[in-house]
Amino acid sequence: MESSEQLWGGRFTGKADETFAAFNRSFEFDRRLMDADIRGSIAHANGLHRAGILSDKEAEVMVGGLKDLRARSVDPAFVIDDTAEDVHSFIEAKLIEKIGDVAKKLHTGRSRNDQVATAFRLWLKDETDQLIETVKAVQIALIAAAERHRDAVLPGYTHLQRAQPVLWPHWCLAYFEMFARDRERLAACRKRINVMPLGSAALAGTSFPIDREAVAKELGFDTVSKNSLDAVSDRDFAVEFVAACSLVMVHLSRMAEDLILYCSQEFGFIALSDAVSTGSSLMPQKKNPDALELIRGKAGRVFGHHTALLTMMKGLPLAYNKDMQEDKEAVFDTVSTVRSSLEVAAIVLENLTVNESRTREAASRGYLNATELADYLVKKGVPFRTAHDAVGQLVLFGLEHNRELHELSPEEMRAVSADIDEDVFQSLALEQTLASKSVIGGTSPARVAEALAAAKGSLNGQS
Repeated sequence: MESSEQLWGGRFTGKADETFAAFNRSFEFDRRLMDADIRGSIAHANGLHRAGILSDKEAEVMVGGLKDLRARSVDPAFVIDDTAEDVHSFIEAKLIEKIGDVAKKLHTGRSRNDQVATAFRLWLKDETDQLIETVKAVQIALIAAAERHRDAVLPGYTHLQRAQPVLWPHWCLAYFEMFARDRERLAACRKRINVMPLGSAALAGTSFPIDREAVAKELGFDTVSKNSLDAVSDRDFAVEFVAACSLVMVHLSRMAEDLILYCSQEFGFIALSDAVSTGSSLMPQKKNPDALELIRGKAGRVFGHHTALLTMMKGLPLAYNKDMQEDKEAVFDTVSTVRSSLEVAAIVLENLTVNESRTREAASRGYLNATELADYLVKKGVPFRTAHDAVGQLVLFGLEHNRELHELSPEEMRAVSADIDEDVFQSLALEQTLASKSVIGGTSPARVAEALAAAKGSLNGQS
């Protein structure tokens, strides 16, 4: 598109350098805003009509033309245009082509600055709604995985060392809680996205008597921006959104790491179906957890977008600067990456099985009941530090003789602590170890059953 054909070209007499024009152009990626921008333009046209700037006939023709463009925009062939500077220029040019000079009145009272910000917010609040539902789908998959293996026991870890036994559903619910916080963060972020900047014009506000609140209501915004300078230069909502998405990816990556370890031959706790695994081009025996590794890798990509947005914004003076065009690709790719990662995570959870005998064996070896023995002594009146030291000695004795604590004799135990009686073995049993963790949030079967029921209730909108 020649500079004289640009929507801003009146000031210019020379031709734009082709390399600069390509560098300046954003249509390749901001075409995603097509529907949102047309919706914003329809509402703006209605606002111009209410303000008496457009006649009844002009408004009818303009809104009709925009609705026609919106209907046509779903056709991929419609948006193929290598010369448009951006999606906003593309729409206006198409509207002029369709309805003639009356289309040139559409930009009355608005700037590209508040137009872009409005379309971006409209698009992002819709995407946020969809992303919240996609996070919810992972939570549903976690509950289903928990219920498929409701009684499975596996070692819990600290420092990647076996620590204490937990129920498999307890592990699933740990990630359920993380994703519940993610949904809360996204919902809170959406409230700050849902503010309409339209009417702020370039930076000082429009001089036409447009009822901004009526336009906001038509577009489904909760409120309008309070300061025009801030409105056109604010990208806090985009930074905050990508920050919330970064935490989603942290949680997905942590879950992926657990499952990658658990499906290794060294652990053997879970098996992934062929639907979510790949093989080796060289080693025929291999079955690789590529889906999980890709999720783990893509987390860094989203973190990079967050850093890029912060860096891009940190030194910008008021109000709008072209640097801010860089916000779109970062946010667009974040949405695509997080959505696909969540979708794949749900599929992986649906396609895994727990080797319950293997996990139970692992939870029964490695002195995972050592804390129970210390607690047993405390209940006998022994100070915890004294009990801790005594159990440490018994663990050392067990290691030297290749025996677990519950395989030691009462006499061997009493040689270290005279407070140990025959009833100690009841406390050391795996079932009792689990059952004793009966506080709210604990891994006892009763508490986990309550937590599962509460988790399902929360997804169904129950308190």
